[in-house]
Amino acid sequence: MSVLLILTVATLAFFLAYKFYGSFLAKKIMQLDDSYITPAHEMRDDRDYVPSHPAVVFGHHFASIAGLGPLLGPAIAVTWGWLPALLWILLGSIFVGAVHDIGCLFTSLRNKARSIGDIAEEVVNNRARVLFLLFVIFAMSLAMGVFVLNIAQLFAPGEGGAEGGHVPEAVLPSSILVVLAISIGILHYRYKLALLPLTLFGIATSLFFVWLGTVFPIQGFGGFTFTPNFWTYTLMIYAYIASVLPVWLLLQPRDYINSFQLYLGMLLLFAGVLIGGLTGQLNLVAPAVNTNAQNLPPLFPMLFITVACGAVSGFHSLVASGTTSKQLDKESHALPVAYGGMLTEGLLATLALLGVAAGFTAVEWSQNYADWKIAGAKALSNFVHGSGTIIAQTGVPHHLAKVFIATVAVGFALTTLDSATRLIRYNIQELASAIRFEPIRNPYIATGIAVFLIGFFALMKLPDPVTGQLKPAGSILWSLFGTSNQLLAGLALLVVSLFLRSLGRPTIFTVAPMAFMLVVTISALLLSIRNFFLQSNWFLFAFSCLILALALWLLVEAGTSVRKQIIAIRSVK
Repeated sequence: MSVLLILTVATLAFFLAYKFYGSFLAKKIMQLDDSYITPAHEMRDDRDYVPSHPAVVFGHHFASIAGLGPLLGPAIAVTWGWLPALLWILLGSIFVGAVHDIGCLFTSLRNKARSIGDIAEEVVNNRARVLFLLFVIFAMSLAMGVFVLNIAQLFAPGEGGAEGGHVPEAVLPSSILVVLAISIGILHYRYKLALLPLTLFGIATSLFFVWLGTVFPIQGFGGFTFTPNFWTYTLMIYAYIASVLPVWLLLQPRDYINSFQLYLGMLLLFAGVLIGGLTGQLNLVAPAVNTNAQNLPPLFPMLFITVACGAVSGFHSLVASGTTSKQLDKESHALPVAYGGMLTEGLLATLALLGVAAGFTAVEWSQNYADWKIAGAKALSNFVHGSGTIIAQTGVPHHLAKVFIATVAVGFALTTLDSATRLIRYNIQELASAIRFEPIRNPYIATGIAVFLIGFFALMKLPDPVTGQLKPAGSILWSLFGTSNQLLAGLALLVVSLFLRSLGRPTIFTVAPMAFMLVVTISALLLSIRNFFLQSNWFLFAFSCLILALALWLLVEAGTSVRKQIIAIRSVK
């Protein structure tokens, strides 16, 4: 099958899904109604609650949910061959991920922009709320700690940096985007300058600095080398400041402008596939199905966990119900922002898959994907190299294309970091409310706790259970994140289903994907527990059991609540 045919099928599938299935969910199941006053208007404070133009909200939402997940997941999952990964990206995005995202956003909109974890109290009980919030805070802090590690290693050269993969050229454009975002936020919201000219200025300036970064790669200053530790602490300070500033000052404009870099990247990848496919210069070198790689885990359930954000992600529930629901001007905007945003991410995941399936020579692909562990370790560099090759089909020099793609990846990792820190803060505040501990409801204290937890996973050294070497806690626990993230998606769909049930709406469209995700993730968790036990890896074994216990406890609480509701209804009749 040609790369051109794969891209055509995927694009058509996502378009038809949005037009028909997405519209059906919005009109018949969610029953989105613009007569409802959204929380952005009802609770407007111009700090967190700010009604905004749908294009701006889409930019924020898409930039926040995209991150590194839809780039790295397909770049690893292609080890099983391009066909299994492609099928799950298409089916998962349409029937699971996008349903999850619009369901979470709708549920939050109808509950004063509260998070999905907080809403668990209404549809289950307070214990479920506390369990959900604890699960979320752990998973998010772990993920962001590892994100900080990865960004620091991408920025930092030399010892401790990413082996052969640091990108000092991305430091300048990534840094200038913060200054640019604050300037645009002030000019638009305070001085009422029109969005269009500011957008054009922001895009042109950000692209200029991408080029300038290739001329002036930043590796240090005045004889001082910027080490991974320097960048780790810098990123934590940035995360704290970014998450307490009003959303209009940095978060919104940064995500908005940053999203155009990704749109351009997607457009260049799209054009590269078209040109390379038509000229015959671009061909699939990855096999459709591959079972020959060493250390390859079973396709089920690990494929679904590995593709991760490219098809469905529990993190999206936190963005939708944490920041996006506080900025939506009208309920009807939930369809393009949430359902459309996930389909756009599915298209990005498809392009990332094609990048690593067709962006190498056959020999290079065999070398990079001969071993599952090697493929995982080189996922980011594989994506950057393969995507650079595809973009080079358009005439862009290969080196410049690689730097641009690397800058996009770093930019979205940073965007996810500042959004996620704010989301962790929200969940800590809601946990404080649930356990009635008022001091940590203060936004500055809660943000400090959030950054401390992120720093724990990024900086705290723990002995590796296998080698005994001291490593960052996040890198030791990272193997649990994929499962935790997907499990969070299943639990979020559980809350959405219970809320729809309380409204008397059909729930089959959320219960079916919920059941599938719970089966997949619990199966993956049990498989991990078995492997950790056989390896005598007691540290990860204990953590895996704890995560499983939290999830099962929450399911038991939900089942008990539904049973009581059914008994109450029957007694009335």
